[in-house]
Amino acid sequence: MLTFRSCLALASLCLPLAAAAQSLSVDKPVAAALKKVKPTDIKAHIEYLADDKLQGRQPGTPGYQMAVAYVTQQLKKFGVQPAGDKGSYVQTVRLRRATVQPEPLLALIEDKKVPTPLRAGEDYVYYPNPEQPRVFQETPVVFAGYGITAPELKYDDYQGLDANGKLVVVVRGAPKGFPSTVAAASQDLLMIMQNAARHQAAGVLVVSPNPKAPLPNLKRGAYSVLNPKGKVAASRSYLPGAGLGVVGAATAATLQRLLLAAQSDTARVLPALRSGKPASLPLRTVAKVDFGSTYKDFDSYNVVGKLPGADAQLRQEYVVHSAHLDHLGVAAAVKGDSIYNGAHDNASGVASVLEIARLYSQLKDKERPKRSILFVLQTGEELGLLGSAYFAANPTVPKSKIVADVNTDMPTIIAPLLSVVALGAQHSTLEQPVKRAAAYLDIAVENDPEPEQNRFIRSDQYSFVMQGIPALHIKYGNKTADGKNNLSELVQKWRADTYHKPQDDINGLFDFDAGVKYVQLNFLIGYQVANAAQRPLWNKGDFFGGRFGSGLR
Repeated sequence: MLTFRSCLALASLCLPLAAAAQSLSVDKPVAAALKKVKPTDIKAHIEYLADDKLQGRQPGTPGYQMAVAYVTQQLKKFGVQPAGDKGSYVQTVRLRRATVQPEPLLALIEDKKVPTPLRAGEDYVYYPNPEQPRVFQETPVVFAGYGITAPELKYDDYQGLDANGKLVVVVRGAPKGFPSTVAAASQDLLMIMQNAARHQAAGVLVVSPNPKAPLPNLKRGAYSVLNPKGKVAASRSYLPGAGLGVVGAATAATLQRLLLAAQSDTARVLPALRSGKPASLPLRTVAKVDFGSTYKDFDSYNVVGKLPGADAQLRQEYVVHSAHLDHLGVAAAVKGDSIYNGAHDNASGVASVLEIARLYSQLKDKERPKRSILFVLQTGEELGLLGSAYFAANPTVPKSKIVADVNTDMPTIIAPLLSVVALGAQHSTLEQPVKRAAAYLDIAVENDPEPEQNRFIRSDQYSFVMQGIPALHIKYGNKTADGKNNLSELVQKWRADTYHKPQDDINGLFDFDAGVKYVQLNFLIGYQVANAAQRPLWNKGDFFGGRFGSGLR
């Protein structure tokens, strides 16, 4: 059997072989460190971070600052060096909360008739524009199907459609034949906006194909990150410098009205789209848009620490272990409780990263990985992956030197960890260290049991992917000790009762032994990547590597 280090040294031989996953033998000091991960330590971190006194860790609040102070103290305790701004442990993230002013206008002019106003909040909503306090447009409307251009999959909703200067209406979704992660990314609002901008659109309205789906709730506004000059640096609902003044959502009934005016309807259009046949067309409607936005700016913080690598050359490169530190704060009461503690989401993920840091810190010099390790605890994930988007685009180390991100978000440690899903690993050579680490810990690796949840694009690893950095996120699998392999049923019940509710606190359902395995698995993945002779590579012809990775491969 190959040892851990000899397998890494022979990475070019080990990586292509599925059997290589069985060949991982960890050196004694590393194995000894793995055994020191304690469920009580994981629980202690979660207990503190999810305590009522932190008031749900909402960015910009004293409770969030308490969380920043706690994780900083823990990193210092483990000997992790500061890697934030100006020699500190923090990176400042300037956030802007924007809200739409009352009485926005969206009026439809059909066949040059009198404008017919739609009902704000019932037929449509606008995302606030974080850079233009007032937006006014009068522009033709076109329908662009799913709004997807994917030459890799021989699909293009914009083929033959003139979207220049027009308001583009798209249905959120993807053709049935798209791989699940590609489908998830293709219907992400950010990618929809990017493609509309490439076709010189003036705005985008996104429609759910489900007639009963509610419009996005934007009463609390939408958030962006500002750069030091006060311009938008990152947002999930606005594309700076792209000319998209209008971004919003509309109901299926509004889409039907627009299609009927163009002598079409959803009964024809939606089945065609699902089958992979673009159904784009110009609409016989002009949209009159008028709305204003107001702003409130405040500072929040990413926490960033590092442990230098052992190799004189490779220590200039970095493997990131990340997790989001924020949660939802204080909001509407559920069963008499209004503090959204976020014990699973994501105090458990932060606890995992802290214990991973402790693991690395226990290694002697000769056992330290060759590359350096970054620990990044991010703000604003619940606001739209904002802290990770800002860090991935503006890291405190050279971006080209970040070789991978191993993200930890809500591991859902509610049952024994017998199998996992490595979201995103299949797109790069990260898949092999996942297989080897999982086999060493006797954990099965499965396909995503809930691809419809679009989890790959909903966590911070996706911010790194969009900067061309291979990344993954380990989630629970479906395997159970009784052989029924239906863990997703328990998770779905837990999600319905607990997820994004005040009931996600330390008194809820936890399996801290599963947390130990989760820490060990993520550590072993990162440790292998940090020791490998070659940095991770996107797979040849991969969708995400082609879209985002060309500058870093």
